[in-house]
Amino acid sequence: MKRFAVFTTVFTVVLGLLLPSVGSSGPERSASPSSPSSTATVFASAIVIPGSASVWAPTAVGISTSGVATNDVTVANAVASAAVSSAAAPATGAAAATVDSTVQAGNPARNSVPAPTGVARTVAVAKPAPAPAAPAAPVAPAAPAAPAAPVCPSSTGGGGSAPGASESGVGGTTSADIRSFSVALNAIRVANCLQPVPAANFRYDSCMEQRLFWMAEDPSTNPGNTWGHTGVRSLAPDANGVYYSDAVAAKGCDGNLAGGSGNTGATVAQKWWDSLPHRASLYRPTVTGSMAGVCIYFAMTHGGVPNESPGFTRAAARWGGC
Repeated sequence: MKRFAVFTTVFTVVLGLLLPSVGSSGPERSASPSSPSSTATVFASAIVIPGSASVWAPTAVGISTSGVATNDVTVANAVASAAVSSAAAPATGAAAATVDSTVQAGNPARNSVPAPTGVARTVAVAKPAPAPAAPAAPVAPAAPAAPAAPVCPSSTGGGGSAPGASESGVGGTTSADIRSFSVALNAIRVANCLQPVPAANFRYDSCMEQRLFWMAEDPSTNPGNTWGHTGVRSLAPDANGVYYSDAVAAKGCDGNLAGGSGNTGATVAQKWWDSLPHRASLYRPTVTGSMAGVCIYFAMTHGGVPNESPGFTRAAARWGGC
């Protein structure tokens, strides 16, 4: 009776395992592992009951494959196949070993199985370290502010007066001469940011006028025969071979000289500025203080011996104290 009962039990278990597969192709294995609604039928390994030839196979468990890695699905399919094979084989230790070897063959931890095509695989990729920030461009220092333009003084105009004397037919300095000169000299000074000379500080100089008369009285028809500073000698002698500078002693005082046909007080003021040596002597551009104690002395003659035009002038000027 006991053998009959055991045989009946084994037959019932085997029949229960085989009947579901009749008329069908077995468990569905074609479902896409990536489909959220699909499940794979998984059977556990056959368990051998000690002291008995019967095999107990647990009920199939549906496991959702949504989001499951590829190799897990492969293992589930391999286990399902092993369960079916173990149910058909005799319930022996050899059958259990066969199932166990099948499971091992599908275990990704023991044998690497390539992933089937079309199955999503999540790969963790380390993000590269961010590149170091580029150093900030150096800020160029601000350009120094341009120096403020100097405020130039205004001209005070001109001044001075002269007697307009003459000697040997040569005209002397007039008030018009000295005023023309003083106005031009101050205009030139303020145009170059120099302090103007007070109008009252332009003075007629009779001593320089005497030197101009001495040069104008040379009887040579050449206006420039005797022309120059102290110690000058006439360029040519007279008909008797006598040099004027040797025959007639120089008189008067020296100064900055200018002259020529058509010259006025204003034109000689410009000539002295244009000549660097005369500028340094008469304008003194390095003197930037008050001009209150500075006087400018001036003289001019018109014409000469024997018959020079009054339009031919000779002028002299100098810087001095008042």
